[in-house]
Amino acid sequence: MKLIRKLLFPIVPIYYIVTWLRNKLYNFRIKPSTSFDFPVICVGNLSVGGTGKTPMIEYLLNMLKNDYKLATLSRGYKRKTKGFQVANNSSTVDDLGDEPFQFYNKFLNEVIVAVDGNRVNGVKQLKKIDPSPEVILLDDAFQHRKVIAGFTILLTTYNKPYFKDIVLPTGDLREPRKGAKRADIIVVTKCPQNLKEEEKAYFHKKIGPRNNQDLFFSKISYGNKVFSNTNLSKDLNTITNFTLVTGIANANLLVRFLKDRNLNFEHLNFKDHYNFLDKDITLLEKKELILTTEKDFMRLKHYKSLKEKLFYLPIKVTLDNPDKFENLVIKFLESSKN
Repeated sequence: MKLIRKLLFPIVPIYYIVTWLRNKLYNFRIKPSTSFDFPVICVGNLSVGGTGKTPMIEYLLNMLKNDYKLATLSRGYKRKTKGFQVANNSSTVDDLGDEPFQFYNKFLNEVIVAVDGNRVNGVKQLKKIDPSPEVILLDDAFQHRKVIAGFTILLTTYNKPYFKDIVLPTGDLREPRKGAKRADIIVVTKCPQNLKEEEKAYFHKKIGPRNNQDLFFSKISYGNKVFSNTNLSKDLNTITNFTLVTGIANANLLVRFLKDRNLNFEHLNFKDHYNFLDKDITLLEKKELILTTEKDFMRLKHYKSLKEKLFYLPIKVTLDNPDKFENLVIKFLESSKN
């Protein structure tokens, strides 16, 4: 795969020009965009997957849910439905996609969870709901420029920041690096637990945030307990000889965390947003105990044959300056009322 991507390098300039021109057409309003008279917050990235958008959306939901009526809007990647869908108690992962289904399962009636490939239509449909949401969070919509978000949060990872990458197909960027200038906040995600000030200074220099941009650093921390579909929990250190199942863009952080705790496990690593096949379930049924991510858990938990052996490990995002981050978001929301 790496060899193929290298061989496709001659296409990189073409992809760069096409995406650069597309952005220019939106910048000059030649291609139409729609803005709204209520707060719309976009969370996205420049690269293809794996920057931590889902934990960031959940961070914002937890931060705002007590003070605002919230909704999330995603395209519903790999769902089997079409058009606008709102999550309810009969929704499945096939109806919504794994990440929206996770939002719904975690927040239930506290948050409206919707999917629509047409974000403009999705926002309009959400506002028809009674009572309608006061704030809409757009998941993975940085390149979806048909909607003008009032506030944009751009994510990039510590191990592969966008300033070290190039555009597709050889690199992983969906658009040129200059696209980062559209963000209000840039968050370097998945940082090491002992991130040093010198490293922060390095990222600040390389990213070069504008005067209207703020830079933050976030870490992922894992819990000490794992949870099942039957509300059963176990201390992580008490489980041994388990099978780790992942279908995410990058499982390295999780694998390293488990190895650092000297846990004995095998790792079945599937591609991101993987739809498990019957043969995969047959294989998993033979395993004694399965540990997976919360996102993968959403795709596996409806299999009755796995019910007693399937557990997930929750994660938590922490920011280096959470008060400032919250103040910036609240300031935007308050200014949107005027």
